[in-house]
Amino acid sequence: MKLLIGDYFTEMTTNTTAGEITLPDAYQGNWFVLFSHPADFTPVCTTEFVGFQKRFADFEALNTKLIGLSVDSIEDHHAWVAWIKENLRISIEFPIIDDKDQKISLALGMLRDDSLDTVTARSVVVVDDLGIVRTILEYPKEIGRNLDEVLRIVKALQLVDAKGVNTPANWPHNELVGDKVIIPPGVPVSDEQIEAEGITVLADWFRFKELS
Repeated sequence: MKLLIGDYFTEMTTNTTAGEITLPDAYQGNWFVLFSHPADFTPVCTTEFVGFQKRFADFEALNTKLIGLSVDSIEDHHAWVAWIKENLRISIEFPIIDDKDQKISLALGMLRDDSLDTVTARSVVVVDDLGIVRTILEYPKEIGRNLDEVLRIVKALQLVDAKGVNTPANWPHNELVGDKVIIPPGVPVSDEQIEAEGITVLADWFRFKELS
């Protein structure tokens, strides 16, 4: 069954390059980003692995763990990581799940169950510290992911949880409101709050303010 936003992440025990990991329990209290790949030793996926690793500290600063998945074996994963280190001078620090039998990809809805091809296993799943799926992204095999967008999503979701606000398009660089945040429709705001917080009111459903 395909995961949907708002679902509790499917409980599963996985074999990874860092040993056995049970999801989501192993990351209880942390957010995590699970990103899947159709195969090891592929060029687009290699650039993505390097990109995630270069942002590893940024995700860690957001209390967010990274975990990769590829439809290949642990032995292949270790060989691929070694190739990246030798040729690209990047040491991959996050674990990679063995999914050679495609069971996990199928269980999470990352593959069509009527397909013999693994090219559709290119998903990103953002899970919060309670084990709830908050975002799902899917990419075709020809196009590399925007890793800064994945990082932005985690930042925005954590802001939403902490402040009870919404974020506009391209936040924090929106064409209309800049780095301001949106007050969700239906949230009551008094005249005193409008003045004290510098809230801009364009309509009763379109209100924004500086992030405090």
